[in-house]
Parts: sequence; C-alpha cells; structure tokens
Amino acid sequence: MSANESKHILAVDLGTGGPKVALVSTDGEIAGHEIEKTGVQLLPNGGAEQDPDDWWRAITTAAKRLLARNLVPPESIVGIALTTQWMGTVAVDRAGRPLMNAVIWMDSRGARYAKRITRGAVSVGGYGALKLREWIKYTGGVPSRTGKDSLGHILFIQNERPDVYRDTYKFLEPVDYLNMRLTGQFAASYDTITGHWLTDNRDLSRVRYVDKLVAMAGVDRDKLPDLRPTGAVLGTILPEVARELGLREDVQVVMGTPDTESAAIGSGAVRDLEAHLYIGTSSWLSCHVPFKKTDILSNITSLPSGIPSRYWVATEQDTAGKCLSWLVDNILYPDDALGSGVAPDDVYDRLNELAAKVAPGSGNLIFLPWLNGERTPVDNHLIRAGWFNASLATERSHLVRSVFEGVALNTRWMQDAAEKFTKRRFEHLNFVGGGARSPLWCQIMADVLDRPIRQVSDPVLANVRGAGFSASVALGHLRWDDIPAKITITETFQPDARNRATYDRLYGTFVDLYKKNKGIYAKLNRHSRKKPS
Repeated sequence: MSANESKHILAVDLGTGGPKVALVSTDGEIAGHEIEKTGVQLLPNGGAEQDPDDWWRAITTAAKRLLARNLVPPESIVGIALTTQWMGTVAVDRAGRPLMNAVIWMDSRGARYAKRITRGAVSVGGYGALKLREWIKYTGGVPSRTGKDSLGHILFIQNERPDVYRDTYKFLEPVDYLNMRLTGQFAASYDTITGHWLTDNRDLSRVRYVDKLVAMAGVDRDKLPDLRPTGAVLGTILPEVARELGLREDVQVVMGTPDTESAAIGSGAVRDLEAHLYIGTSSWLSCHVPFKKTDILSNITSLPSGIPSRYWVATEQDTAGKCLSWLVDNILYPDDALGSGVAPDDVYDRLNELAAKVAPGSGNLIFLPWLNGERTPVDNHLIRAGWFNASLATERSHLVRSVFEGVALNTRWMQDAAEKFTKRRFEHLNFVGGGARSPLWCQIMADVLDRPIRQVSDPVLANVRGAGFSASVALGHLRWDDIPAKITITETFQPDARNRATYDRLYGTFVDLYKKNKGIYAKLNRHSRKKPS
C-alpha cells in the first residue's frame, strides 16, 4: 500500500529533552519525524521541573513543521497517540491550566513526606510492615521513599505549595495532561496511573482506586483523574486544535502510554518474557510477563503494561545516556572560563571513535553512573557518580570509554535482578533508544551482559513507533500479534568471549564499590536536604 493510500497516526514521544513527533502508518512505517527541544530546571534540594506550556509549544511546533512537509495527505491521519516521560505531575485548575511547573521523574523533594506516610512501628527496609503489605497486595509496588514518583510529587506540593494543592482540580501525568490539551478530558489510563500507588491492579480489566490506600497516602481522591482502560480511545480532537494543526476534526486521540511501555512495544518485544533494553536519558531492561509479582529488595515489580490485560517488569537506571551528555556539557565542553560551551555537531560520533581506541576495561578505570541516585536494583537517591581508580596513565579516552562501560556494568546489575525476578535467562535483548545508535555501545553491552544484542532499526524512534502501534490496535487497524514481524533488526552483536574475564572482574568490583561506599554517600548527601518540619 502506498503512502497516499495508507492511514496514519500522528505519534508524539515527549522525552525529558523534548518531543519527537512522527507520522507513523498503521503498519508501523515511519514517513518522517521532527524534533524540538525543551529545557529542565534543576532546583535546590533535589528539584527538577519543566514548563507544561513549553511541552505544548514544542509539540505543536514540531507537528506543524512535520505536517508542512506534505509527506502524507492530511486526510489520511486518523489518530493521535502520545507517549511521554512517566511519573511526573502537572497540577491543573478546572480550566486545565497548569498552576505551577510540572514536577518530573527526576525530582526527589517529596522524599521526606514519602518516608512519613510509609513508615510504621515494625520496619521492613524503612517501610511499615502493615502498610507495605497493603500497598503490595493491591498495586504490586509501593511509594518510593526517594519521592521520585507521582505520589511523592503530590505530597511535596501538598506540604510545600499548599496554595497550589488547594487550587488543584486534578493532578495529571504528563501524557494525561497533554491528552487533556488535545481533547478537553481529564482522565488517566490503567497504566499511566500506576505510579501513584493508589489503585488495585490485581484485575487488569477493572483497575480502581483503593480508598484505604488513598487514606494512607493522605491525598484527596477528588483531585485524582477518573480512570479509563489501557488502549482505549479517549475521544476526538478539539476543533481548535484540529484547526491549529490542519487536521480533520474527527481524528481520534487514544489514551497513550508512558515511555517505558511504548518502548517495549516499539522494540517488537511484545511476547511474554521477550526482553528489551532502552537507553535514553535514563534506561531500563524489561519484558512482558503473565503475572503480578513484587521483589521489594531489588525494587522490581510487575505493573500494568501498555498492552491491555498484560503486565511488564518495571526496572529503571536513573541516568544512562544522560551520563554521556553530562560528560559533554560539564567536563569536555562546559561554558566556563576554560571553554565556550559549544560542542561540535558530531560530538557523540567523536566520543564513540575515541572510546573505540581503548582496550575493553578502560585500563581498570570504573565509572559509577549514579548522577541522580539509583532505582534498580537499589532504590537509593543518595548515591552519586564518579570515576574510580584513575592514575597518571589515565587519558581522556579512558574517561570516555569508562562511561560507556559504567552504564553497561550498571545494566548488568539490573539484568541480574530482572532475570532472578522472572526466573528466566534472557536469550537476547532488543536494543532501542538513542544509545542503541552506537555500534560500540551495542558491542560493549553484548560483552558486559553476555547476551546477544539485537539493534532495532531507527532505535531512537522506538517510542513513537510503539505509540503508533498502540493507536493502530486501538483503532482496529492492527493486532498485537502482528507487531514482531513489523520490526527490522539492523544487526545482532554477539558477546566476545575474549572480554569475558575482564568484564566479570570489573562487574564484581562495581557492585563492591556500591556496598562499601553507600554509607559514605549517605553521610555526604543526606544533610544537603532540608529536614522535615
């Protein structure tokens, strides 16, 4: 079928750095895409915020630029699907206007309040045992004591911005806020609401708020959005938005998914226990599973996925690709007395070239990638990044390669926990996200993880492809079982046995460094935050 005959989805992937907007056929073919950037405000005491109006500006700007290219007939666009960063919070009034900046997934200012609502007389890992039992029974998880989830954000606003809390009509996830801008409807889906830890997820055909959990959290139920099924059609686009974008007024908006779930779909790993690895700003290693289960010790659980009536394994490395951009922005090309802050356009190609000249192991230099703490397999927002074992022989090339390897070593730590959780060795990993564009990183991952790494074509567009697939299924153009055959694997990277001993040794040291230094990190970083009142 030609592009002029196909139906298309306008798919949006809002990452932390900004949106990608793509035209995706209902068969998963990407006709074209555009990118727009957004900024992040890093604030004292662990704050991280973004402007929701800037999200909307960036999305509509990129969409109009894309549609102006006339890649497909406008009348062929039948749906809009969004996938966005997850566990963020937008407080809006009854008119849908944001009352403050969005508190995003990196923000840990709610930690002190999350600890208050989760503690108890008998403690298990800092959680009150009775509370822990109730949360896990219903949700499969538990509010993070780091404050980096949606409930932690709401508690932060409730305690430190009481005026905003009072005036809030609904607290919305980023994808649900943007869907509200598109349709005028305030709603969340069974999967997007999960990070609030307030729903009964045992029956995925009927997810509901649990009054007991809402009371334990101390938030107001009426400030939470009503729920819709995963994969549902939310409604038609608002006439004024249709006019602004030049679309038909009968275009359907589907509920959309968090980026973790759309990446799984866009990677093609939609069957149970088929794993995928994503590296963007953060990273995760996940798969779909047919069961609800929780391992609190490794901070892994199975949660409602972007596929109706299915669970997925929730893991996350807090900073992954961000480690490379941090290296560029803060070490190699900073805007300070020693530099202009202007990196070459091909800076990441140069990093790959430089790192490739260094032997595996980076001369025993280890990079710890915990720039913003960690989530899996340890839920610890106080640990921090750095290089270990630098010497006079250490060169810039070693520093660069060790960042690639440090992220991979942390991914192996996560893989060990995920395989233990699923009781299944992953036979291969479908690799997506910006990190998968690097053949060097693909090979390093294969060597460190000791698993074949399957590089998915156009890996940076996996999320928009996944959003397009989800909309195609919701609108009746595709079935979930059709998706794997519509994914192209560019190359499969096999583990190099010659590097096995080196990376096994470094991995053991990597984990030891965490165990032996976590107390020091706590002493250094716990007092940088305000104490609870």
